[in-house]
Amino acid sequence: MEETAAAIDTLAAEAPRGPALSPSRAADFMTCPLLYRFRVIDRLPEPPTTATARGTLVHAALERLFDLPAAGRTPEAARTLLAGEWDRLAAEEPDLAELFENEAERTAWLESATAIVDAYFTLEDPRRLEPAEREAYVETTLESGLRLRGYIDRLDVAPSGDIRIVDYKTGRAPREAYEANALFQMKFYALVIWRLRGQVPRLLQLMYLAEGEVLRYSPDESDLLATERKVVALWKAIERARQAGDWRPRPSRLCDWCNHKALCPEFGGTPPPLPEQPATEVMPTHQEAIPEPSLPDA
Repeated sequence: MEETAAAIDTLAAEAPRGPALSPSRAADFMTCPLLYRFRVIDRLPEPPTTATARGTLVHAALERLFDLPAAGRTPEAARTLLAGEWDRLAAEEPDLAELFENEAERTAWLESATAIVDAYFTLEDPRRLEPAEREAYVETTLESGLRLRGYIDRLDVAPSGDIRIVDYKTGRAPREAYEANALFQMKFYALVIWRLRGQVPRLLQLMYLAEGEVLRYSPDESDLLATERKVVALWKAIERARQAGDWRPRPSRLCDWCNHKALCPEFGGTPPPLPEQPATEVMPTHQEAIPEPSLPDA
């Protein structure tokens, strides 16, 4: 993990300092321009929640699962990894341990994470898989100069060369009306892979572990060209908002779970003054929260 982090730091240092966008921040702007401002321009801190911590823990355990020999990738092994990863995360980020008032709360929370990991094994057999990459940092630059980047949970490459992009979700699966929003992140990653490798991924697979559901989609070039146009148009809208200093709130049912509700004019709050030298980008993290209209827990 340390070597991976060092490599990413090197990538960030060597990358051209042009505009950059991740699917999480793109989703922020589409959800609410003011949320984008709070996260990217103001860089307001956001304390961890039990939901985001559970997502981070489950992702870490599933990433480590594939370090084991194929025959050893069992539910029992995954549970052991989960406990070990929690100890590591709690040591690295003391704020996580403070999420729980007592040992009973922490135990119940760990049991909920264990149930999600157990559910993963009902969706696929990891003993039959050998991922090409896990928690893969990807970045490409479009002709417009906009850099697209982020982390992909898992890349599978078949003997035929077909590529499958896999993303784990620990929240509920979206209702049918919101599936397109859920797939935006995956098409974003597919676009990056296409531009990097010259190959359209064969399958995009969203695994909603808690509910035991899988959302699959097979993109084609027209899909990814449309995604590129959408991303470029979105960045132009972000630039217009930046130049005008106009970051308007967009109220929705997701407001109830926003960390910055107290600062939002829609709820009687006042945003802080814009910084004199506002940030233009945020380096994506391994586990970014992407708003899911069907569920506040990402």
